[in-house]
Amino acid sequence: MTSRFADGLATGPDLESAAESAVRQAVSGLSGPPDLVCFFVCGDDPDDVVRAGQRAMRCAPGANIIGCSATGVIGDGQGVELTPSVSAWAATLEGARLTTFALDTMRANERYVVVGLPDRDPDDRVAILLADPYTFPTDAFVERSSEVLGELPLIGGMANGLQGRGSVRLFADGEVYNEGAVGVMLSGPMNVSTVVSQGCRPIGPTMVVTRAEENLLLELAGQPALARLEEIVSALDEDDRELVASGLQIGLAMDEYAERHERGDFLIRGVLGIDPEREAVAIGDVVEIGRTVRFQVRDAAAADEDIYQLLEAHQEEFGGVDGALLFSCNGRGSSMFGSSDHDAMALRDTLGPVGVAGFFAAGEVGPVGGHNHVHAFTASILVFSSPRR
Repeated sequence: MTSRFADGLATGPDLESAAESAVRQAVSGLSGPPDLVCFFVCGDDPDDVVRAGQRAMRCAPGANIIGCSATGVIGDGQGVELTPSVSAWAATLEGARLTTFALDTMRANERYVVVGLPDRDPDDRVAILLADPYTFPTDAFVERSSEVLGELPLIGGMANGLQGRGSVRLFADGEVYNEGAVGVMLSGPMNVSTVVSQGCRPIGPTMVVTRAEENLLLELAGQPALARLEEIVSALDEDDRELVASGLQIGLAMDEYAERHERGDFLIRGVLGIDPEREAVAIGDVVEIGRTVRFQVRDAAAADEDIYQLLEAHQEEFGGVDGALLFSCNGRGSSMFGSSDHDAMALRDTLGPVGVAGFFAAGEVGPVGGHNHVHAFTASILVFSSPRR
């Protein structure tokens, strides 16, 4: 049986040995030489992480290779959080063209610009992005990526380290970076798609924003926004009211012309607070008048249902899957589901025993409604489907 994708996982305090083991597991699971290798390292000491990354890159000569530090890794059908570990993912992409890149920011004419992006080509399919959230303007870059990349999907996550700021390390084709972002452009013939599970459940009706200022919702459907919210919350049962109290969200409809707006039709953003004097609701995005919104709650049950539904729908639409990269929020895993393995097992349950690896990210990148966004509490997944016969 031909295997185009494979993964590996190794744990233990000797990160260099773990890195070599994880990469060799992934590469040995392929039927041919790897074209792309991605790896992810969780370790206490940034210097140990660097040595592990360098060892990983030496284990796959001839392949395009990228990686990053993380607070947890995913591989071999499981997640490992806050423990010295390395996961790796290898792919044979026959006929594809891969372009590895490293991004940095430079000051020019009173503003910062991102440099290092490869030139676009008509057959570009997707770009994988691993970014340092402390030194790279990921939110601004991703939200404005269409100006440079057009409709090209971006998928990936923000790296981190167990020591926080200053401990992030990025790797690309033999080089180590202490800041910026790295990635790889995938071009040419391949069946590739994205799944972004935001893990929320709608509450209350959809409403049109009838008055707003920047990120303040002043009126929803002609009524004060706070009064609308209180009306919705008062109609909920006790369990859902507790979810509202622990972290209310709001969904911004991605298609204003859809007949209905249900789960998956919204870009999820946090509700930051209320202004009782103005009867306003502050949210984590700027919303224009006329936009359709719907309040949302997030819990383990809603997040579990969401990822399974999206993966099953993907399976029905695209058929068999050979491999996937999984970028899961570090707020998911054991803190949300009670298990580090949840998202990895969701992929195995729905897609089968295919090559899957990734890491627990400090922010996830993925397209919703055809536009790239940075998310939180999300699982962003890059899926490689089997060639159709």
